[in-house]
Amino acid sequence: MGKQNIPLDGHEADEIPEGLFTPDNFQALLECRINSGEEVLRKRFETTAVNTLFCSKTQQRQMLEICESCIREETLREVRDSHFFSIITDDVVDIAGEEHLPVLVRFVDESHNLREEFVGFLPYEADAEILAVKFHTMITEKWGLNMEYCRGQAYIVSSGFSSKMKVVASRLLEKYPQAIYTLCSSCALNMWLAKSVPVMGVSVALGTIEEVCSFFHRSPQLLLELDNVISVLFQNSKERGKELKEICHSQWTGRHDAFEILVELLQALVLCLDGINSDTNIRWNNCIAGRAFVLCSAVTDFDFIVTIVVLKNVLSFTRAFGKNLQGQTSDVFFAAGSLTAVLHSLNEVMENIEVYHEFWFEEATNLATKLDIQMKLPGKFRRAHQGNLESQLTSESYYKETLSVPTVEHIIQELKDIFSEQHLKALKCLSLVPSVMGQLKFNTSEEHHADMYRSDLPNPDTLSAELHCWRIKWKHRGKDIELPSTIYEALHLPDIKFFPNVYALLKVLCILPVMKVENERYENGRKRLKAYLRNTLTDQRSSNLALLNINFDIKHDLDLMVDTYIKLYTNKSELPTENSETMENT
Repeated sequence: MGKQNIPLDGHEADEIPEGLFTPDNFQALLECRINSGEEVLRKRFETTAVNTLFCSKTQQRQMLEICESCIREETLREVRDSHFFSIITDDVVDIAGEEHLPVLVRFVDESHNLREEFVGFLPYEADAEILAVKFHTMITEKWGLNMEYCRGQAYIVSSGFSSKMKVVASRLLEKYPQAIYTLCSSCALNMWLAKSVPVMGVSVALGTIEEVCSFFHRSPQLLLELDNVISVLFQNSKERGKELKEICHSQWTGRHDAFEILVELLQALVLCLDGINSDTNIRWNNCIAGRAFVLCSAVTDFDFIVTIVVLKNVLSFTRAFGKNLQGQTSDVFFAAGSLTAVLHSLNEVMENIEVYHEFWFEEATNLATKLDIQMKLPGKFRRAHQGNLESQLTSESYYKETLSVPTVEHIIQELKDIFSEQHLKALKCLSLVPSVMGQLKFNTSEEHHADMYRSDLPNPDTLSAELHCWRIKWKHRGKDIELPSTIYEALHLPDIKFFPNVYALLKVLCILPVMKVENERYENGRKRLKAYLRNTLTDQRSSNLALLNINFDIKHDLDLMVDTYIKLYTNKSELPTENSETMENT
């Protein structure tokens, strides 16, 4: 059932007519098995009292927990064998009405492949300190991973959850200083930064953007409608119009330049949503027309306009930097050295925020005027100051204090947090990759930066000599030999084991969440998780069955599962025998 994503119940209680008994999916499968000639099972049912409750919810949960832990253990065993790993959580998801954090683990397996595997869900806690304790307990006590070997942690979260996950990161860092807090390679830096801004207007705007993108991806007809509007608006710039259409057909909300795209597309989005909502030919059903009306109201709110324009401008300073972080290994290495310049630019913006905000606000008002949107302060602010004659606050100064200033301040701090001194030192070690070494004319100093990983090396005393040999090997290579350009290529070199310290360093660098998974075959965990959530109704999701579905190809031992269940949940009097008594009612 787990592998095939079959829900346990299969029926809503209120769907079944009164007095009619309809078995759940699990019982239906048992009956199918009996009818197919499974005599042991048939005898078990026939010789048991009619009022016995078989496979109660409790028993089903117990069996599922056993299956889940046995499947997870296969992955965790590989993680323990590789020693070093990183922990990543994805966005909070709803499972049968409860919020959970999906947890993935990164490690290099025995075949030298970097893998990112899904290992389970953590029930979400609103209290950040309790969440941090439960997260640590689950990883160490329930899953048996040694956090002393954790070398990275990254938390992909939607707006509103970011501050809580930073508390989790801080608590883990206090205990395990080498578990570096980083960005995750699967998330564009600008979206990561935007999601972490602690301003309610930003959270609302990001949610609206996601909903607009989802709305148009509901059907090809809706995308075609948007294409037609873009064609009309960009008839004098057909090439750009074509590019924007292609972007609209992708999941563009995750791009580095998502806010630039949105500002450029806003007029098309508004006209299209308005057209769908007021279509006199009644081509759209009430549900689609109603949704279009709600979304059109959201994106034509002045608060939304100012927010996206400010985000677009502030994040323009980090866009190239973020793009390089998701580029080639050499791009990541050189990006680490450019962080100081990025922070310098943002600090300069902060020092002159009056001037910058004036330009941003003017851009927002021009865009609002173009779309015939009334410029006004948010309703909640107007209501709070109703009748206050002394309030001379203008829209411009309001948005400067509540949006621009906190956004710039936060982004500067967030960059410092996710690019700590330790993290930058680690990224400097990427000069171990031969192509980076070549770009630096083989004049590198990895040893100084590798100090932070000295305790992870098999032979730290010989590191200096080994690094010298590693440089000479590539500097004096044959003319027909290309320099490996990624950690993945370097780890798969036939003679890599002759450089044990380099090998150990490359493995640790490889698992840092900021490094992309070079071989897509080994990034299945996240893709399958997204597919499971996309294909399964919220009330039919099960954290246990999800793990079995996502890790359907992991080998498992059914006998071990049965033995484990018997040891944990049954006693001898309950085990079936030829003359056994009926099972106790649960």
